[in-house]
Amino acid sequence: MGVIKAAIGDGVLTFMWVFSVSTVGTLTGLISSALGVQALPPAVIFITTFLIFFLVFVFSAIGQVLGGASFNPTATAALYAAGVAPDSLISMAFRFPAQAAGAVGGALAIMEVMPIQYKHMLKGPSLKVDLHTGAVAEGVMTFIISFLVLLILLKGPKSSIVKTWLVAMATVTLVIAGSAYTGPSMNPANAFGWAYVNNWHNTWDQLYVYWICPFIGAILAAWIFRFIYPPPPTKQKKA
Repeated sequence: MGVIKAAIGDGVLTFMWVFSVSTVGTLTGLISSALGVQALPPAVIFITTFLIFFLVFVFSAIGQVLGGASFNPTATAALYAAGVAPDSLISMAFRFPAQAAGAVGGALAIMEVMPIQYKHMLKGPSLKVDLHTGAVAEGVMTFIISFLVLLILLKGPKSSIVKTWLVAMATVTLVIAGSAYTGPSMNPANAFGWAYVNNWHNTWDQLYVYWICPFIGAILAAWIFRFIYPPPPTKQKKA
């Protein structure tokens, strides 16, 4: 029952995440235009970073309310591989499909309610280079963000606000760096949701670039983190 409950929580949270994060581009444009700073790249980047910060902060709280729900399969895998999450291979076998299904629902929902003049901004991650270059890029970026998130959350500042801001800064930096390659996604569920909308969710390209390589990157990052910061040895109780 606990596994099913976790999967349902993941599906609900991922639905809300994909629905919400897909509006960041539109909101950034509207806010920067209202403030008259749309021609100032640093200001636009700051607005985007603040929006991501707000969403991550809110969704982290919602995830806790839902019993530790997650909206990113690679984050779930990285925490498991780093030895800091109570998951198992069985629980993840239920959670990952639920996250993918939630992402599909979120992408379809935002497409329905987004005003027509802004729908062109709802594209989702897409491959902009050759297959292997894109796969390497997505894997490397997922490796970096996974390692940084583990470092920030487990070894970073105590303040949850500062931690969230650092995660938001890292995310936006990598999105800008990877925009000419794969989007990027760094979240297989989010990529799958938009691939479903664009009818290429069942292709090898989508599986290779947005699932296989990101998982390799996330797990490798977790292993390296665990090597640098080994967990404390468990104390055996005396009989």
